[in-house]
Amino acid sequence: MVIATTRSKGGQQARPFAATGGHETCRISHRWSSPPCPWHRCEPYKGRSPAAPLLRPSALVAQFATHSSSDLISMVHLDIPASIIYFWGFTSGIAVTAFALYLVETLVKPHLISNLSVKDSLAALTALSASPDLVAKKLKDDHPASAPPARPASASASTHAHDHNSSSAVVPLNRTPSFDAYAILPKLDAMLNVSSNKLQQIVLHMVSEMRKGLHQDGEKLKMIPSFVVSRPTGNELGTVLALDLGGSNFRVCQIALEGQGRVRTTQRKYVVSDSLKTGPGAALFDFFAECVAKFLEETGADPAVPSNLGFTFSFPVQQTAINAGTLMHWNKGFQCSGVVGEDVVGQRHRLVNDTVGTLMAHAYTDPNTYVGVILGTGTNAAYVERLEDVPKWKGDKKGEMIINTEWGAYDEPTVLPISKYDQLLDRFSGNPKSQIFEKMFSGMYLGEIVRLILVDLVASGELFHGRSSVELAKPYHFDTAFMSRIERDHSIELSDTKNLFEDILGIPSTTIQDRRIVKHVCELVGTRAARLSAAGVAAVITKINRLDACTVAIDGSLFEHYPHFGNRMRDALREILGITAENIILEQARDGSGQGAALIAALHPMA
Repeated sequence: MVIATTRSKGGQQARPFAATGGHETCRISHRWSSPPCPWHRCEPYKGRSPAAPLLRPSALVAQFATHSSSDLISMVHLDIPASIIYFWGFTSGIAVTAFALYLVETLVKPHLISNLSVKDSLAALTALSASPDLVAKKLKDDHPASAPPARPASASASTHAHDHNSSSAVVPLNRTPSFDAYAILPKLDAMLNVSSNKLQQIVLHMVSEMRKGLHQDGEKLKMIPSFVVSRPTGNELGTVLALDLGGSNFRVCQIALEGQGRVRTTQRKYVVSDSLKTGPGAALFDFFAECVAKFLEETGADPAVPSNLGFTFSFPVQQTAINAGTLMHWNKGFQCSGVVGEDVVGQRHRLVNDTVGTLMAHAYTDPNTYVGVILGTGTNAAYVERLEDVPKWKGDKKGEMIINTEWGAYDEPTVLPISKYDQLLDRFSGNPKSQIFEKMFSGMYLGEIVRLILVDLVASGELFHGRSSVELAKPYHFDTAFMSRIERDHSIELSDTKNLFEDILGIPSTTIQDRRIVKHVCELVGTRAARLSAAGVAAVITKINRLDACTVAIDGSLFEHYPHFGNRMRDALREILGITAENIILEQARDGSGQGAALIAALHPMA
């Protein structure tokens, strides 16, 4: 029996047939053979019965394997030159195939692995459990019911990098870690990514909490009336003095309102030291008075001449009037004694929340501004609400008022994607079990979240070969500005990241793999912050039903300076709101605290 190949509409098929002798003719002339060739579409073979058995390629090879070379030559009626050419082609095909496989294994496959996306890695590693680590051990000690399982003693080195009373470095493990670097990223992804469904869940729950806060006091979201019932038109005129206590700085500003949305500002900035932040409240306010006196002296203003004054006090205050309000609690690292529960503004000054001021300042140039947001050291949001939708407001129900949400206090654990690192940060913060939403994405805490992750990876030997430094072990020593610097590092070797860790943070040495992991951690934490911010914005806009058109004024260094933060927020808004997100404009607000305080003082003059 010899082997022939017939070609049909369905493709090429190998079929056995009986040789019929020399009376068969082939339409294709062969240079070296005169006998009819069964390997082409010869007329006699077209009529072959469909019932004839088919040979798969493997079976075809098997046919060759059962005969000697001379048998095969005689079977297919080929002379010696033709057989040489055939076997040369057959062996060449094998060689080409082997060479192609070699290229795939040595060149293409490593490239694909090095560029393997986190999602693909996660899909391949779903069977892996969460990495037990130092943080898990601490959580188990403090919260046995909710803490993840701790790592066995043989696989972990205990460290107290989070102890505020200790400055010792993480214990160097000095071992070469045996782990797949690409397995780290999916585990962190699963922990820190916020899905679209989770974002929508946060929005719905926040809207519900906002309504509760508007109905009565004592809810998670305070929803504090600001007593600001007038918004600017852009035509206000005059000169007003404004004070601004944000977080790390205290500013004194002289604001000249020139109409048509134009403003001229003269200001001085004074640093608030750590000792003032944690010392007696009287010392802090004496410092403010000294700064104002110095400013008036430097600008040549007469301190004896009364002046309208707006005081931006960027902390939770229960306002009882435009010029009266008591501090509810400190945040942003302040813990001054003797201030909580006390009135923080004199009767002649207008008390202004920085977020309310941001909204007012931007509305001076864009009347379509209905939401103000702070994304800096801390975070908050304010918006314009109809008084008829504020049941707890006992005054006139006509018109509108700006509401201070104090959304940083939102802390629903069943809704927020709180990781073990968030829990650890909260435990060692100055105000544990409060301001959870703020701690997840404000500038004061983002760097510390990244530091906790890095310390954990070092302790498990998955980063820097298990070697850390005194600097990295210090709480809050990894600044959020470092994250911005790392995310802006687009060099092939991540050289700026290398300099940061080896020269500033004292890590003995770093590999390119270490630096890529660090950059990915920063991207995860930074992206999560932007997406959570967007969820808060979407909740406010949904509450006031401004999906058709709304400008959101955003002030703060996080939105202004952190790479891609604004675009990540916009992407998340599209996931949450769909096509209506195109109607929401996120704009950078400039000096909302100073200009906003001045505008409020101008629009609400004291009798």
